[in-house]
Amino acid sequence: MAISEYVASLSQNPYFGAGFGLFSVGAGAAILRKGFQTSVMLFRRHCMITLEVPCRDKSYQWLLQWITQKGAKQTQHLSVETSFLQKDTGQIKTKYDFIPSVGQHFFRYRGSWIKVDRTREQHTLDLHMGVPWETVTLTAFGRNKQLYYDILEDARTLALKQHEGMTVMYTAMGSEWRPFGHPRKRRPLHSVVLRAGLAEKILTDCLDFIDNPGWYTDRGIPYRRGYLLHGPPGCGKSSYIMALAGQLEYNICVLNLSERGLTDDRLNHLLSVAPQQSIILLEDIDAAFVSREDTAKQKAAYEGLNRVTFSGLLNCLDGVASTEARIVFMTTNYLERLDPALIRPGRVDMKEYVGYCDEQQVALMFLRFYKEAAEHSRTFAKKVMEQGKNVSPAQIQGYFMFHKHSTPEEVLANVESIWTLG
Repeated sequence: MAISEYVASLSQNPYFGAGFGLFSVGAGAAILRKGFQTSVMLFRRHCMITLEVPCRDKSYQWLLQWITQKGAKQTQHLSVETSFLQKDTGQIKTKYDFIPSVGQHFFRYRGSWIKVDRTREQHTLDLHMGVPWETVTLTAFGRNKQLYYDILEDARTLALKQHEGMTVMYTAMGSEWRPFGHPRKRRPLHSVVLRAGLAEKILTDCLDFIDNPGWYTDRGIPYRRGYLLHGPPGCGKSSYIMALAGQLEYNICVLNLSERGLTDDRLNHLLSVAPQQSIILLEDIDAAFVSREDTAKQKAAYEGLNRVTFSGLLNCLDGVASTEARIVFMTTNYLERLDPALIRPGRVDMKEYVGYCDEQQVALMFLRFYKEAAEHSRTFAKKVMEQGKNVSPAQIQGYFMFHKHSTPEEVLANVESIWTLG
C-alpha cells in the first residue's frame, strides 16, 4: 500500500512529471544493462575458453567429422558431404557423411559441456577454395587449453584411421595441396622387381635420412635428400616410388613443373607447405627444362606455357630459402638432357639407373605369376635373354597378363611374342 502511495506521489511531483524522474530511471536501467554486459564479458574472458577454427585450417574438416561421430551424435541439424570410396576390385561406392550444419550445437566431452558455433559468411569467399568463408567456434567453461588440444588430437587420429594402410596422392591446387583421386592401397615393395639390391639400397638410404636428422644438424648440412631415377620408360621408376612411399608410410605430392600459371614464388611456397611425411615427386623432369648448353639447339617442350625458370627451380631445391626435412624424387627417361647444375650433389644425392630386365629380374617376375614353377622360371629367363633384345618389366608383365590363363609350358612356348604384343 505504501509503495502505491509513493508511486502516486511521484506522478504528481512536478519535477518527475517534467522528465527528470524518467531520465533517472532510464539512466539507471542503462547503467544496469552496461554493468550486466560487462559482467558477462568478464565472465567469458576469465571463466570460459574459446577456440576458433577457420575453414582454411587443416584441422577444420577433421573437427567437423569428429564432432559428428564422437561429439554431437544427437544433433538434428546436419549438412551432407558426398564422397566416393574405391574398393580393391575397383568398384566405386558412394558414401554420405553428415556433419553439423550452420548454427549452434552442444555436446559433452570428458565431463565438460561444449558449445559449437558453426558460422558462414555469405559475402566473404575463400579465394583458394571458391566457397563461403566458414568458422567453427568451440566454447567451454574453465581455462584449461589442454581440453581443446585433446579434441584436436582425437579428431586427427580419427581422420588418419580412415587412410590407414593407404597412400594419399596430392596435387597442387592454387597455393595449397589437395588429395588427388582416391587413397590407394599401399603397394608392397617386393612387388616391384628391380635389379638385385637396388630397391633395398634406396630404401636403406631413405630410412637412414629419416632416422638421423641430428647428424645433419651437427654438421651444418641442410636436412633434405634428393633422388634421381633415370632409365627407359616402363622399367619401374614410378612404380617403385609408389611402393617406397607405402613402405615408409609416406604420401606422395606430385608436382607438374609444366603446369600453366606455376611461378617461382608459388613453387617455393608449395614446397614449403607440402604435407608432412610426403615425398615430392617431379616426374619427367627433362620435359620441363633442357640443358643450358642445348638451349640454342633445342627448345623446351612446354616453353611459353610455364613461368617457372630454371634458376627458380634450382633455388627451390637448394637455395637459401629452400625448405628442409624434405625428400624429393625426380624421374627422367633421358639423363643426358638434364643440366649438370640440376643433378649435382646437394640437389640430387643419389642417382640410380632403372633399366631393362636382366635374367634374374625376368625369373623373379615369372615366379610372381607362377609361384610353383621355379624350374620353369629359370628356363623362361634364359629364353628371353637368348633373344638378344632389350625387354622392360612392363613388357614382361603385359606378356604374363595376356597369358594369365595359360600354363607355364604355354608361356614358355611363346617367348618371341613378348616384343609383338600391344
